[in-house]
Amino acid sequence: MDLSLILVIAAAFGLGLMLALLVSGRRGAAGRGETARSDIQEVSGRLAQMAESQAAVQARLAEQMQAQERALAKSVEERLADFSKRIGERLQESATQSHTTLTDLRERLAVIDRAQKNITELSTQVVGLQDVLSNKQARGAFGEVQMADIVASILPPSAYSLQATLSNGKRADCLIRLPNPPGPIAIDSKFPLESYAALREARDEAEKLPASRAFAAAVRNHVGDIAEKYIVPGETAESALMFLPSEAVYAELHANFRGVVEDSYRARVWIVSPTTLMATLNTVRAVLKDVRMREQAGVIQQEVRAMLKDVLRLDDRVAKLQRHFDQAGEDVRQIRISTEKVAKRAERIEEMEFETPDVGDGAEARLGEPAAAQPALGKDETV
Repeated sequence: MDLSLILVIAAAFGLGLMLALLVSGRRGAAGRGETARSDIQEVSGRLAQMAESQAAVQARLAEQMQAQERALAKSVEERLADFSKRIGERLQESATQSHTTLTDLRERLAVIDRAQKNITELSTQVVGLQDVLSNKQARGAFGEVQMADIVASILPPSAYSLQATLSNGKRADCLIRLPNPPGPIAIDSKFPLESYAALREARDEAEKLPASRAFAAAVRNHVGDIAEKYIVPGETAESALMFLPSEAVYAELHANFRGVVEDSYRARVWIVSPTTLMATLNTVRAVLKDVRMREQAGVIQQEVRAMLKDVLRLDDRVAKLQRHFDQAGEDVRQIRISTEKVAKRAERIEEMEFETPDVGDGAEARLGEPAAAQPALGKDETV
């Protein structure tokens, strides 16, 4: 619409210029005054028409501009409303996500706080365990308690004794009561922690060699003490068990100190860890169960003999009852024979015919021929 306005203005400007040229040309002709006036009037009329058309065009342009302004304002308002709505939704979503994130963050912080408390408690327990393990007496008590728990979880109370005293005055941590052979087996808990810790902390061969020797010597000393104290001929079995409460120490010993293990075999001291002790005790439990079954074998045989007598007595009574049943069957058979005979005789009687006597002649009644022809009852036939 702006381009149309520019064109109209340009056209009006061109017409005005032409009019001015025409007026100036006509002024140069002196004899044309009357014609000039008529031309001026014509031009004035045309200018008036152009002004009216220009005013109409301007009015239309104004209306179109106002309509465009209203449409633009409406579009801008709609876009602003939509933009505001989307901004509000985004802000709401952002607020919801922020709230959810903060809630999750608080929950995770609570979990981290609980984990921190657990770590603190665990650190305290680890420090306490280190204090326990650093003391030889406390470390020995730790191994004894662990061993006692394993033994109590597998064997019945009648199969073992804790802190049992032998005839030589020595007290074993645990004595498993097995029948002869092999006899009671002693278990003693040992924990060479210092030498093992020195071995693990060795950084080079110069430090590792003396630490290995110290560890092997400590284990050999424990094996020798157990063999001397807890293997008593005639009282205990010919072997004993040395309990190591640490699987790591047991694994290190069997992996890198095979000579020490073979020395323990020769001393008849079997080194066990918590896992291998459980396996050994399960075998012992099976042996004890077998022993109890053998002890009860005599009682079982007596009960079987008594049961056999009862079976024989029952068989005799069943035979007697069978004889009673057979006698009753024979009696029933004889009764049926008698009833059949009675029935046959009744039929014979029905077939007999009797003659009617003459009253006038005074004849005696007598049996007819058919009746006389009937066979007489046998003397030997009994009912």
